[in-house]
Amino acid sequence: MFNALIANGPSPEIPTEDRIYDWLIGSWRARVIDYPGNDQKRESTGEWHFAWVLEGRAIQDVWISPPRELRTPNTPKPGNRYGTSIRSFHPGDRKWRVTWINPVSGAINLLVARKEGNDIVQEGLDDEGNKMRWGFTDIKKDSARWYGERSKDGGKTWNLEAEFFLERK
Repeated sequence: MFNALIANGPSPEIPTEDRIYDWLIGSWRARVIDYPGNDQKRESTGEWHFAWVLEGRAIQDVWISPPRELRTPNTPKPGNRYGTSIRSFHPGDRKWRVTWINPVSGAINLLVARKEGNDIVQEGLDDEGNKMRWGFTDIKKDSARWYGERSKDGGKTWNLEAEFFLERK
């Protein structure tokens, strides 16, 4: 399966200017900060791995927090992530569709991504119809900030739910 899944690079069908996720290919360490509410925060670490897949028409990742060496069968559910995203390019509208699946929590999120200046913004709706926004900012060759926000009032106000400070391995 691995040989059928992994691609050597992007498909020539994806224009260079639309390859907004190229910089993520490889492995990353993360400092994770979750904001569960009531001015609380929970800090941990994580690992994130990205590769071109499906003849280079998509990028798949594996996001693990806490990292594998710290996981046990008793790892608490809050902040526990061992999931995958597939980011696939749609040439018709030149947008990326992102599907995140976390079997630990049961989360399945569908997002649409776009470039906004130097940032990448991914937006969608949660299971309850609330707006969600996940973004990459401060993007550099070997570091970036990734954050997640949710709005329960149709996008008038946003609550920061998580931040991830990435460092290339």
